[in-house]
Amino acid sequence: MTDQRPSDRTSIGIVGAGLVGCLAALAFSRKGYDVCLFDLRSDPTNIDRSKRNLRSINLAVSSRGIRAIEEVDKALSDKILKHVIPMKGRMIHDKTGLKQESQLYGLNGECINSIDRSYLNDLLLQELGQSGVKVCFEHKLVKLSNVDTTPTMEFSTKNGNVKFTFDYIIGADGAHSHFRHQMQKGMRMDFSQKYIDMQYMELYIPPDPKKKFAIDANHLHIWPRHDFMLIALANEDGSFTSTFFSPWSVIESINSSNEFTQFFKENFPDAYKLIGQDALVSAFDNNPRGSLMQISAYPYNSPLGKALIIGDAAHSMVPFYGQGMNCGFEDVRILMELIEANEGAIEKAFLAYSPQRKDDLDAICKLALDNYYEMSSKVTNIWYLTKKKLDYTLGSWFKNKWQPLYTMISFRDDIPYSKAVAIEVRQSRILNNFQMGIISSLLVYGAVQGAKVYDKWRSR
Repeated sequence: MTDQRPSDRTSIGIVGAGLVGCLAALAFSRKGYDVCLFDLRSDPTNIDRSKRNLRSINLAVSSRGIRAIEEVDKALSDKILKHVIPMKGRMIHDKTGLKQESQLYGLNGECINSIDRSYLNDLLLQELGQSGVKVCFEHKLVKLSNVDTTPTMEFSTKNGNVKFTFDYIIGADGAHSHFRHQMQKGMRMDFSQKYIDMQYMELYIPPDPKKKFAIDANHLHIWPRHDFMLIALANEDGSFTSTFFSPWSVIESINSSNEFTQFFKENFPDAYKLIGQDALVSAFDNNPRGSLMQISAYPYNSPLGKALIIGDAAHSMVPFYGQGMNCGFEDVRILMELIEANEGAIEKAFLAYSPQRKDDLDAICKLALDNYYEMSSKVTNIWYLTKKKLDYTLGSWFKNKWQPLYTMISFRDDIPYSKAVAIEVRQSRILNNFQMGIISSLLVYGAVQGAKVYDKWRSR
């Protein structure tokens, strides 16, 4: 069966009804295009949230993501922001479970925002339903053909295979993208996939019956232990979604739920009390262990500009900078800006997208990987903390002339990722030289004082 999509409007077919695919569909719909969105899953809005997959429940939405949503629909952005919990910084928990230290994110009280993934995805799908976008669930992409002439997508459904033809097609179907795989069959696309030696397990901190939140809701809580760590983000109902990250060797060395609870009691004593022994036993026995993977592909467009991949389908990253969704949403914003700059010529926009976006995507993927070391180890290192304090002091003194890296990435959506990294390299060099200067001065001072003491001793 072939559905030719009878319409006088330019037609856009998008694969992947996750966050990025939904925002892309909404963006094209708002511009007057005829949009159809496909996903291999069942409609998630018909599934009780408590019964959904426990992986990756919480997200951190920051400036880049908010701006991208605003440019599609300001009212939608306002609605979303009513359901976020602002996080003004990290709260570092020491190994005794007795001490907590706040490390603020912004120079002027800026926050990143915790939001429930399911709520956000459901809200975007509801908006699509009110925007005239046709959403087809339980459609598994099996073939792309005529990609740069009359793009045709063939799907497997419970009623057999169906074909749809569009003017342009977009893949936003995640790291294990079927769309990308089909594109690669007909073009030269560089591709790399790297698994990180790290697993993650989702855990749950229940609401406090007396004060709603058992710990400060306005921080991202981190229990850094060098080789492994625990984090927790607040939910609207007073609970926290917590994630345990560790090398596979650590979790695989734990052979029973009793060993797991003992491991938590020794390494995260305050979190052990917050989560509870029974919940930890249940988590060890039942919760899945997720893998962490980085994906890189290039170019993102087909040779003649009729097809494009965005979001995790093009650049899946590890979650340690909180930019995966924000970056994917920014993909949509950049794409729509390119279409506007090219006066609606989508081919030109698709062709321009790859070279414009590559350096920024490479930069944030590397930062995300590097930030695991910072979160798990550096946040307790005296030299790191001293440098960070100096960095933020200079930022508060010199305002726009000096910007800490985290500020540029999370709160300055006008600074591309690659430019932020270039600025950070220069600023880091200055800070390192300054620190070395202080150390050298202290050594010289110590040597001089030592010489004076030695001279006095000899003159006796």
